[in-house]
Amino acid sequence: MSDTELRVERLIAAPPERVFAHWTDPALLATWFGPEGFDIPERSIDLRVGGTWHAVMAHPEGRRMGVGGAYRVIDLPRRLVFTWAWDDEKGQPGFETEVTVTFAPSAGGTQLVIVQKVFENAESRDQHVWGWNGTLNKLERLFV
Repeated sequence: MSDTELRVERLIAAPPERVFAHWTDPALLATWFGPEGFDIPERSIDLRVGGTWHAVMAHPEGRRMGVGGAYRVIDLPRRLVFTWAWDDEKGQPGFETEVTVTFAPSAGGTQLVIVQKVFENAESRDQHVWGWNGTLNKLERLFV
């Protein structure tokens, strides 16, 4: 892992098709997306190359943060590539990174790998490592 890239891996106890669906169906996304304690009261997915996605994460103390991007690759059920940008205070996308999620069949389910790059700095990368780990904890629990 460099200062501008992160990699997070998890074994999810479900087949790739089911795990992939949780990333691409807005109703399923709302059941797990966002760090521990966060809810997703708003979400939209236009699942096509060039289509956009957006989610609002609601912090337990009431703060809301929007994030979204566009799909670059959709290879059901193997890989998703999309952009990621937090909304600024005016609701406009800020600094953009790229997220690649791979879903590989594995003994016990799906080996999920997230690679996100290119971050502005190590601090931003570390905040996303924390967020992805909390998010994937929630996804794992759905299939236990």
